[in-house]
Amino acid sequence: MVTNDPLANVLSHIQNAEIAGKKTCSVQPASKFILQVLTLLQNHHYLGAIEKLPDGKSGTLKLELLGTINKCNVIKPRYPFKKATLEKFEKRHLPARGFGVIIVSTSAGLMDHEKARESNLGGRVIAYCY
Repeated sequence: MVTNDPLANVLSHIQNAEIAGKKTCSVQPASKFILQVLTLLQNHHYLGAIEKLPDGKSGTLKLELLGTINKCNVIKPRYPFKKATLEKFEKRHLPARGFGVIIVSTSAGLMDHEKARESNLGGRVIAYCY
């Protein structure tokens, strides 16, 4: 089956597993992009260990859930932003200042919104998590 947005499916699966109170979950596909997004969430202590399991196709990711995710989702459409307009997306998608993370794609790669602001970079918003 073909999925239109694999990242949205992965984040939805993680959020459903968190709501169910599970300690681990397995997600597919294991693309580089999805792995980078999940690594950013791991760096912000929303996820525990990430293990890639080969299955002959794109692979499966086994994730350790820490129970710290209230909501995570993709932002569609992936709006472009300049450094000065990033606060608009913070107000729209995060519940409070300094609470949560917006994942953005910039010319320097994937990063969180705080690092993009410090680096004076614009780009496109990808997802949020709090």
